[in-house]
Amino acid sequence: MRAYHLINQSGTGAMAMTEIDTPEPGPGEVRVRIEAASVNYRDLLVLARAGQGGLDGRIPLSDGAGVVDKIGPNAPRWRVGDRVAASFFRAWISGPFRSAYMRSALGGSTTDGVLADYVVLPEAALARMPEHLSTDEAATLPCAAVTAWHGLVTRGGMKAGDTLLVQGTGGVALFGLQFAAALGARAIVLSSSNEKLEKARALGASILINYRETPEWDTAVMDATNGVGASHILELGGPATYDRSVRAVASSGKIVQIGVLSGFAPTPNLARLQTENADIIGVTVGSVEHFQAMNTFLTIHALRPIIDRIFAFDEAQAALDFVRSGTHFGKIVIRLG
Repeated sequence: MRAYHLINQSGTGAMAMTEIDTPEPGPGEVRVRIEAASVNYRDLLVLARAGQGGLDGRIPLSDGAGVVDKIGPNAPRWRVGDRVAASFFRAWISGPFRSAYMRSALGGSTTDGVLADYVVLPEAALARMPEHLSTDEAATLPCAAVTAWHGLVTRGGMKAGDTLLVQGTGGVALFGLQFAAALGARAIVLSSSNEKLEKARALGASILINYRETPEWDTAVMDATNGVGASHILELGGPATYDRSVRAVASSGKIVQIGVLSGFAPTPNLARLQTENADIIGVTVGSVEHFQAMNTFLTIHALRPIIDRIFAFDEAQAALDFVRSGTHFGKIVIRLG
């Protein structure tokens, strides 16, 4: 089969497509023929780490969807032909998170990912695709959509009448926006592009802020909410945005901490969270149980992921480069068929 592997090329992380033996499922496992994969910002971080050595040979990318192709012994949950998506964590099936699950993250430091014609996974580490979605659409769900769902809905309790602040128009941001609109919550979207803001309006955003034109966007958020602030904030930017998120969160509000788009640095002054009785919710994707609950919600509300562009399998590097450019609106998919 075809598969991409990470390589350390002159100190720079890169990918190389090779042909390797098709894997066979063992007890409790199934083999999935991957038809589509999607790219996350996290994949760029893994690629950069490959340039530092130690990840040579790792199959990248966490998000893939396809068809059950072969079933191993003692794996009764699925049948050949079932349409499934891989969960981000092989080992986090349900219940509270445990640090040991990090090693099971697909396409990371210790576990191969899905950028290959076939992958073998534990039968419990798969979620059934929503019937109304294409395979391309289902491939966008495991990381970005589950992250937004877990942080905003499962733990954040977002509901009708709440106000969500979304930073940017990437995958996690737009899933959060779509969930807010479906729940009846008001959505505020930040972007440096007026064109993207208008696209966000079409998805249900009601307050649009261009942060290049309005760099003090936290003040703009407070003004737009009559001094109340946002009950929920998808904090995607990291050090460059965190201070303003703290200033923009409402009393008893929740900052869902996800992103590191501006890098890694010390946390800001969090004193306001104490005086306003606000919370920080740290989120790293979610479990299969979260995935399945989200898929039910997607089906009930007939929600469809936003895909900006689809690349061919031999264009996988170009797909990652496109995500790195930051010009996309929604998700980037790599089609293997």
